[in-house]
Amino acid sequence: MTLDPVHFDGIARLARRIDQGASEQDHRDIAETVWTDFLDPLIDDDRVVLEPIAGVDRYLVDTEAVALGDRPYTTEHGLDAGTINPTTFRNGLVIDVAQAAMASTPSDLDMHRSRTVIASVHSNDATASVDDRWDEFDGGYSRSRAVKVPSLPRFAEGVVHALALYMAESEHANEHANEVDDLLILDGPLYPRGLLRWADQHPDLADLLVTEQQPRSILENYVRLVESFVDRSVPLVGFVKNPATRVLSRTVSGKGLDAPWTDDTAFFTRVLERGETVEDVDGRRWERETDALTYTNWFRSRGGVDGPMSRDGDALGVDRSLDPAAYEVTFFVLYDPRDDLCYRIEAPYAFTRDDERREMLTRQLLADVATAGGPPTVIEKADELARISAPEKASLREAFEERFETTADRDYDDRRWGDDVGTNRATGQW
Repeated sequence: MTLDPVHFDGIARLARRIDQGASEQDHRDIAETVWTDFLDPLIDDDRVVLEPIAGVDRYLVDTEAVALGDRPYTTEHGLDAGTINPTTFRNGLVIDVAQAAMASTPSDLDMHRSRTVIASVHSNDATASVDDRWDEFDGGYSRSRAVKVPSLPRFAEGVVHALALYMAESEHANEHANEVDDLLILDGPLYPRGLLRWADQHPDLADLLVTEQQPRSILENYVRLVESFVDRSVPLVGFVKNPATRVLSRTVSGKGLDAPWTDDTAFFTRVLERGETVEDVDGRRWERETDALTYTNWFRSRGGVDGPMSRDGDALGVDRSLDPAAYEVTFFVLYDPRDDLCYRIEAPYAFTRDDERREMLTRQLLADVATAGGPPTVIEKADELARISAPEKASLREAFEERFETTADRDYDDRRWGDDVGTNRATGQW
């Protein structure tokens, strides 16, 4: 049932009762102040949390020109993982299944066929067991494994989701690492941000990182991935479609400056968006320029969840064979005015410390976004390969129900919204 016009108007009128505070222009002015005065470097309690690699600068490039220009890397590989979302069964099991896939341009059909599948299992029953040996299927093109996760009932759905997702992704990346000749693009951050965030979420989750081998072994997979690419001098980057970091905003607020942004992405949008205020029959409005991509310089990030992988971080106890600074997360932010979206591109400092390599990576990702009109085509291909559709998720849950001779826990939201309601449960635990 849709809203009657009178009800719609009544709801819309609520906007008149809300004073938004500072104007959009004021927000842009504050962002300019932060950009000019706070980022070279950004310091929080005597610790550098954000440091420009070669000056604080903004750039723009004509979208059509960069799309048609030469690219430094002739081939690309992309990697992504998808899950069925955590499912709780009435016999007490909580299960999530993830599959990871790698795509390439030009296409490699054998590589596209390969999968790494991980099922993570939580049970409150101490007698429950899991055969965690690797198994091959699809004629040896793919492999699978089931793992039992630590007993932590309060966070069971979130834990099984994170462990399945990041284990599948990191195992698949390492298995196919030697097949990448030019550039690997991860669909998401460089390191398992969901796991690294546990230290800030709750004491039980923080203890899990210290006491349990599984989370550390997953982080170790990413550390070894970086080391193998550095050893072969083949770069890898993480393409973050929905960056949600708050290190910059939180640090600026701690210095007494009102930071009117929900997260750092809103800040970077303010400083990268180009346009002007115009007046027409509809009144004063902001008119965005859409002919050029804009982007920042590269930064070294040592705050928040990037802290453990910084030069003075402990990497959760994982041994590192390179100089610790080589593993640091570095990033630049790219703004696409066509969709009014910011993307964060991450890479290890081992690659971006070199001026020429840093410039090559920047030009490659700019060309990718300009051409695709969004995230690089190769990670969209990987996303399509790894994605598990809603009907497939439902069928897999039914197969588990039959195997366990039980049913999945359901509530009214499952009836109302459908099977994908599990997504919200998985991400809303913490």
